[in-house]
Amino acid sequence: MKPLTEQEIRTAFVNCTKGEAKRLSVPRDLAERPWEDLDFLGWWDPKAPERAYLVTELDGRPVALALRSSAAAAPSQARRSMCSLCLTTHTGGVSLMVAPKAGKAGQQGNSVGAYICGDLACSLYVRGKKDAGPGARLQESLTLEEKIERTVANLAAFFANVTAGADATAGARATA
Repeated sequence: MKPLTEQEIRTAFVNCTKGEAKRLSVPRDLAERPWEDLDFLGWWDPKAPERAYLVTELDGRPVALALRSSAAAAPSQARRSMCSLCLTTHTGGVSLMVAPKAGKAGQQGNSVGAYICGDLACSLYVRGKKDAGPGARLQESLTLEEKIERTVANLAAFFANVTAGADATAGARATA
């Protein structure tokens, strides 16, 4: 992924208003991020612990989603769960993340959910740069490039579900 600026990130949101995108907390350490190892930039909002954000490149341009974590994650903490993006399993480290759909559907309360690594470090798990512990990554015959391609495809499918039926090329929703 190519490095992004704060302004590029703020204008890339497709499922929140321009005002919401302007007010959300963007990481201050953008220059220190391992961009060459990232398929997406993900972070939790320090001002709103139940909110997270994802930014990726689709068709050569940044696209961003605002997410909320499920408050009902506590009962599954004792079981292993698998991230739907990178297929890493964690004990208590996967969160159900819900994104309001882009456009009118999101304004009507429709949303899309996915189970995602709680630390949003999928790219690093796939590349072996971060370890989720024994048994977290299943033995596969795929090459690293194929695993990265699968993660990118899963991410693109999640973004496509959120933006289905909306004009995602316009950036943040026009309402403030």
